[in-house]
Amino acid sequence: MTSTIDRPPTPTAARIRRPTWRDPRLVLGIVLVAGSVALGSWAVSTAGRTVAVYAAAGPLTPGQTLDLGALRTVDVRLGAGEDAYFVVGEAVPEDLVALRVVGEGELVPRSAVGDPADLAVRPVAISVAGGLSDRVTDGALVDVWFVPDTSSARGAGDESSAPEPPHELVGQVVVAQVAEASSTLVTGGTTTLHVLVPTDSLPEVLGALAAEGEIAVVPVAGGAS
Repeated sequence: MTSTIDRPPTPTAARIRRPTWRDPRLVLGIVLVAGSVALGSWAVSTAGRTVAVYAAAGPLTPGQTLDLGALRTVDVRLGAGEDAYFVVGEAVPEDLVALRVVGEGELVPRSAVGDPADLAVRPVAISVAGGLSDRVTDGALVDVWFVPDTSSARGAGDESSAPEPPHELVGQVVVAQVAEASSTLVTGGTTTLHVLVPTDSLPEVLGALAAEGEIAVVPVAGGAS
C-alpha cells in the first residue's frame, strides 16, 4: 500500500503596495513637512525683521510734552513686544507728557507717557548759589537740602539756643532743567534748577524757599547724569 505525505503549502511573499495619493498617511506626512517648513521660514523672517520706532532724542523728564522734536527714530528688532512702543508712521497722540524719566537714546514705551493729570509731581524753580556738581544735569536725580541762616539766630541774642542744622527737604527728585542765569566763568554765579517735587512735599519745599537760608542740591549716587 502506497502512502502519501501531505506537504505544507509553499508560502508566498506578500506584495508591498506602493503608497498612492489616496493614502491618508502619505497626505498627512506631506502636510506635516510643509507646515514645519512654513513655520521655520516664518520664525526666521520674524526674528530678522526690524521695525522703526521712536526713541528719546534727549532726556525726557516728567511733564515734558511728547512731540516729534524730542524724538528720533531707530531700527530695532522687537518681535512680539512691538505693541509696547510707538512705531514710526503711526500718529503719536497729542497732549501726552512723560510720566517718568526716559534717558537719551532709550526707546519710548507707551507706559512711560500719559495724561498731564496723571503726574504726581510739580516743577519748582530753585536758585542755587555757588558751585554746582557737573553731575547735576537735565534728568539727573538729586536730594534737596535746606541750610538755615545761622547769622540770624546769633543776632537774636539767645546764646543758649543751638542753630538749626541742615535737613533734607525731599530726596531723589528729577532735575527737569538746569538754567544758568550768569556765565559759569563768573565766581559765585546763580543757577536755577527746575526740579520735579512730589505734590505731598510741596508745602515743605515752598516754605523753605521763603525762609532765611540756602537751598543745597546734592546729586544722588548712581543716579542719572
